[in-house]
Amino acid sequence: MFNAYRFPLVQLDNLRQEVERLFDDFGWRGLRAPLRGARPYPPLNIWDERDALRVEAEVPGLRQEDLEVFALGDKLTVKGHWRPQEGEKQVYQRQERPTGEFSRVITLPVDVDAEKVEAQLKDGVLTVRLPKAESAKPRKIAVRAV
Repeated sequence: MFNAYRFPLVQLDNLRQEVERLFDDFGWRGLRAPLRGARPYPPLNIWDERDALRVEAEVPGLRQEDLEVFALGDKLTVKGHWRPQEGEKQVYQRQERPTGEFSRVITLPVDVDAEKVEAQLKDGVLTVRLPKAESAKPRKIAVRAV
C-alpha cells in the first residue's frame, strides 16, 4: 500500500545514497562525511601540562612519511594521506577504511612556541608536544606591602 507521508523520506534517502555513491566513484570520500554527520578526523585529545600542551591523535595504519604537522601561533594543523591497498586493482565487497588525504586545523587555547614543537608516531597514535609561548605562560607576581 502506498504511503504518501513516507514517500518523500524514501526519495530523500535514495537521493542521499546516490550522492554518496557518486562521491565514492570519483574518489571524493572526504566530501561525503558531512552527509553522515561524521566527526572530525583524526579524533584527538588535548590537555594542558602547565608549560606545554599535549595532543594525541588516532591515525592507525599511517606511516611517518604520510603525516605532516604544522604549528603557528594558536593553530595546529595535522595533515595526512591514506594510501590505497597496493597490488592489483581491487574489487571490494565492502570498503570502510578511508583512502586519500585529510587535514585538520585545531585552534589551541594559547599561543605555542613553534620552534620547540615535537611530534612522534607510535602504535597508530600521533603525539604532539607544544611548548607554550613565553607570553602564554603564567607568571608569579610578587605582592608588595604599602
